[in-house]
Amino acid sequence: MSADLWEGFEALDPETITGPVWDAPIPLSARRALPAFPVHTLPPWLGDMVAAVAEETQTPTDLAGCLALGVIATAAGGRATVCVRGHWREPVNLYTAVALPPGNRKSAVFALMTGPLLAVEKMLVELSGPKRAEAETTARLAKAAADKAAQKAAAAEPGLRDQLTAEAVHLAQQADELTVPAKPQLVADDVTPESLASLLAEQDGRISVMSAEGEIFDIIAGRYSGTPNMGVFLKGHAGDMARVNRQGREAQHVENPAVTMALAIQPEVLDAIGRVKGADGRGLLARFLYAKPLSLVGSRNLTPDLITEDTATTYAQRLSGLTMALADWTDPAVLTLTPEADAVMLAYQKVTESRLGKGGSLAPVVKWASKRDGAVARIAALIHLATHPDNGWALPIEAATMAAATELGDYFTAHALEVFDDMGADPAQEAAHQLLTHLKEQRLSGFTKRDLFRGLSRGDFPAMADLDPALALLEDHGWIRQQPVPPRTGRGGRPPSPRFDTHPGITPPLAGA
Repeated sequence: MSADLWEGFEALDPETITGPVWDAPIPLSARRALPAFPVHTLPPWLGDMVAAVAEETQTPTDLAGCLALGVIATAAGGRATVCVRGHWREPVNLYTAVALPPGNRKSAVFALMTGPLLAVEKMLVELSGPKRAEAETTARLAKAAADKAAQKAAAAEPGLRDQLTAEAVHLAQQADELTVPAKPQLVADDVTPESLASLLAEQDGRISVMSAEGEIFDIIAGRYSGTPNMGVFLKGHAGDMARVNRQGREAQHVENPAVTMALAIQPEVLDAIGRVKGADGRGLLARFLYAKPLSLVGSRNLTPDLITEDTATTYAQRLSGLTMALADWTDPAVLTLTPEADAVMLAYQKVTESRLGKGGSLAPVVKWASKRDGAVARIAALIHLATHPDNGWALPIEAATMAAATELGDYFTAHALEVFDDMGADPAQEAAHQLLTHLKEQRLSGFTKRDLFRGLSRGDFPAMADLDPALALLEDHGWIRQQPVPPRTGRGGRPPSPRFDTHPGITPPLAGA
């Protein structure tokens, strides 16, 4: 064949005919497949309520499950400790935080799970009424007697003044020593550090903060004071003595404070928590047990099974009974382990320790993981008390209970690894994942930026400019490619929206096509 026939063909680029060649895209950082809350680890009366609430509200079991631990911790916090081994004791209060987007019926789940606690709180207020009335009357009479004695001493003749003054001082001291018990309170909503400290002093060293909004983190970060204030939250988790200064009264010391927190927060709050000055360094972040379940919004059953009367009644009766049984304890019950339970705990400790070192799977969350075993011991105590609400304080914790607690420990570990990854991740990562999922679901081989924006939620991408970091990341990873901007003709008018091609891997042939 004549060479003339091939003249000019060597100048053709294959991509001119076939289009640009795509390299294999670089995967975005892998998302963990997070486990669901292991409802079976809870005693039947509690697990049945968790499953029923999750079904009726069409929410992940994680939310009701974490709240179940929170309500038991509210009932037992400050009233029991678990002796793990030797002098190692753990209080049984917990901090949990569940991250879910808006629209997940968090308030409804909170109302169902905490309702019996609020009913018990009302009952305790009523039962304490006569005692508080007697104390108020006694204090008022003592103050009146002291005032009268002071007036009498002031008007006395010199020869009697010293004696009457001494009597007045004695009566004043007696009146000052009398205290009026505060109305019992088990649950508070978002509170300031100062009001939380006051509540601890008033409520015999225990209080629970349960909120479906999670604004408590803004408060800790210094919304009102301008500076982070987390001391009472740190001490309230560990049980370290807290000093309470209240206006107009002498400072008080709460010897063994027990704060329980059960919160539902929006996922973006996790980033805000990570940025709270000192939150990581002082160990606040390490004290929380995190859950980050997948939202069911968009795939919910609109005619779910409803909570049965038997399930709700049994839940209310068992939770109320446990709360009332422990309400008047002044010295905490000390829960012990059977030898078999101790063996399970020790085996779990060995696993934790082996993964904390350099290169270990728990090394990235070493501060959190260093508290993992203590959290498991607390969870075991709570499951034990829930299993034996009538006499759990008189029985040792068994191996099966400890094994259930270690399963929950593994669940919270998987979620903590994901949450701490999110705290330090590039904000564009999550947005890029959302865009890539959208492109795959819609099987888009190409798109304009404007059309893409129209197909996305304004809650995730309020403005078109919010797409830019995610689009840039997807382009850097080879998932999309922007087409050259065509030359403009004429003047005026809106410039054309940037157009992108997508990697062929986003739109593979359908099965059977």
